[in-house]
Amino acid sequence: MNINPSVIAIPVYFLLIGIEFIIHRVQATKSYRLKDAMTNINCGVVSQITGAFILVILFSAYTAIEAKLGIFEIPIVWWAFPLAFVFFDFMYYWAHRLSHEINLFWGGHSVHHQSEEYNLTVALRQSSTQILWTFLFYLPLAIAGIDPVVFIVAQGINLVYQFWIHTESIKKMPKWFEAVFNTPSHHRVHHARNPKYIDKNHAGTLIIWDKLFGTFASEDEKPHYGITKPLQSWNPVWANFAHYFEIYKEFKQIPVFKDKIKLLVKKPGWRPDYMGGYQAAPQIDQSYKKFDIMTSLRLNVYVIVQFLIVMTSTLLFLYHKSNMDNAQLIVSSILIIFSVSSFGLLFENRKWSRPVEYLRILFFTLALLFIFSGFDSNLFLLIIAIGYCAISLLWFITTRKKLSMV
Repeated sequence: MNINPSVIAIPVYFLLIGIEFIIHRVQATKSYRLKDAMTNINCGVVSQITGAFILVILFSAYTAIEAKLGIFEIPIVWWAFPLAFVFFDFMYYWAHRLSHEINLFWGGHSVHHQSEEYNLTVALRQSSTQILWTFLFYLPLAIAGIDPVVFIVAQGINLVYQFWIHTESIKKMPKWFEAVFNTPSHHRVHHARNPKYIDKNHAGTLIIWDKLFGTFASEDEKPHYGITKPLQSWNPVWANFAHYFEIYKEFKQIPVFKDKIKLLVKKPGWRPDYMGGYQAAPQIDQSYKKFDIMTSLRLNVYVIVQFLIVMTSTLLFLYHKSNMDNAQLIVSSILIIFSVSSFGLLFENRKWSRPVEYLRILFFTLALLFIFSGFDSNLFLLIIAIGYCAISLLWFITTRKKLSMV
């Protein structure tokens, strides 16, 4: 059984996203774009799939440290949960803050900030590598003796709370609430690339940490969302490696080894003085056009349907992974990540995106047979697999039509 609240809440996430989308359509609020929203979700999918492997290792490490080094023996009782929640939220603030202030850490966290829109799908845009840098910040909970189960619940509640603050639908909460808790207004500041908002409001749940440590800013001018150097891609895999690639390019250009190390640990934008020095966030260009690429309406509908099939597969994977053997886990993971990457390539109109999608359809068909039957004789499953393959191939062939931007 999966006890992580952030996984249990996934169906609720999608329900609320659907409600917000409908409300914004009725109100003619332009906060959703198909490709942007789908890429946000696809980044979350990749994060969940890779996390299924990474988090097992990290959770085992947490459990071992708590068992061997735990100062106190804190039982699983009611007061352990609020204690762990506040402790986790405090450490989250520092992990989050340093993810903005250390270039290498920003390579992981930048994924969450790449969207140029601000809606509930942005909450699902999570990194696959950030936990590798931030996990150390949570080990004090293990050393304090916080039980692993309590830790998971505290972490999950913290993440679930942050879902609802990724919206423009809520302008301001009551003053007392804004004074203590993180809110949509506070978090819009955090996601903005306006120079005055950069590296502000790092709180997870309690905004008091930002106020205590001097990183708070109130929302007093229109936020412009995204990162200072736009990603300009719909590929969720590339989204996870784009900043690391930029670091690699700069690393090669810097001649002094000591400065190479500084590049990794200094703030994003840092350069040696002989290479121009620190590059501050640029002022907002009011004429800037958000990244988008024209694709056919037929292709958009095709990708949406395939996306829904993959999302269903992802939910089945997350809820039943404990019952899968290693081969099924690996094949399922490759299938899901391959699929969402292919959707990104199609949205970017890459020349080789169509051959990749044909390959994906065939792989999906074979993987379906392997995961559910191990290629044993199963006539019903065989009919479903062949039907999916034939319909998808025929439909995809017809998607080269008039272009549209959604």
